[in-house]
Amino acid sequence: MQSKKRIALVAHDNRKQDLTEWVEFNALKLREHKIICTGTTGKLLEQQLQFILDPDDFKKFEVKKLKSGPLGGDQQLGALIVEGEIDLMIFFWDPMQPQPHDVDVKALLRITVLYNVPTACNRSTADFLISSHLFNEEYHQKVKDYSSYINREVKM
Repeated sequence: MQSKKRIALVAHDNRKQDLTEWVEFNALKLREHKIICTGTTGKLLEQQLQFILDPDDFKKFEVKKLKSGPLGGDQQLGALIVEGEIDLMIFFWDPMQPQPHDVDVKALLRITVLYNVPTACNRSTADFLISSHLFNEEYHQKVKDYSSYINREVKM
C-alpha cells in the first residue's frame, strides 16, 4: 500500500446519509486519496461534496464510480480487491434490511477478509481507520499465500 490509498466507499440506502456525513467530516483527509464508490453512493457523495468544499478542494477529490451495487457494483469492487486495486474499504451496510444483492454483499466482505483489506462496516471503525497513523503512510500488509490451493491436484 502506498501512502496515497485507494479507498472503497459503499453504503446501503438506509446508511447513505451516515456515510455522507462521515465523508463530509473527513473530506480534507480523504481528498488526498483515491476514492472508488459503487454508483449511487458515488453520485450522492459528489453532489454533497461540491456544496461543502471550496472549488479547489472539490477538484482534488477524485471519485471513481462503479455500477450501482445491485447492478454489479459490489462484484466490480470485489474484482478490484482481488487485483490489488483497493487498499481499504468503508462499507456502511444495513444489518436490519434485506438486500436484493445480499449474496454479493457477503461475497464482497469475504473477499476483503481473504485479501486482508482493512474494512469498516460502521462509523466507529471507520473513525479508527482514518485516525490511524498508518492511514497516510506506506503499509505492507500480509496476504496469505494461496499458491498451495491454486496448485493443488484437482481430481475428477
